Amino acid sequence: MTEYEAYQEHIRYTHDTYCRIVIRHASFDAARLLAARWKREISLEYLTEEKFVPLSTTDEYFQVPDYGETYPFSVRGQTIFLDSRSLAAALAELPEQTQEEIFLYYFQHFDFSPMTR
Repeated sequence: MTEYEAYQEHIRYTHDTYCRIVIRHASFDAARLLAARWKREISLEYLTEEKFVPLSTTDEYFQVPDYGETYPFSVRGQTIFLDSRSLAAALAELPEQTQEEIFLYYFQHFDFSPMTR
């Protein structure tokens, strides 16, 4: 083995040792971060068994609407009766100008496009 080859082998071993040390320290850091996270987190089993927290939700998307009731919506001195309570409540929350625009567009079929002006 020549002196040049011995030097290259020394460099290769030194680099390999450096890489092993870097990888080992990176694994130590990852283990430390995981341990810190596990210390802060609460397991779902603990929440469901100890605290009796229900893990469910209910949605109201598929409820059958009651078509027997109507809900009034008044704008510009006219009253419209809507079948949906949530729609009537949402329209009542809007500003008066927006309520008038919705009334004119959907109920009086007034078109606001520039072509019709």
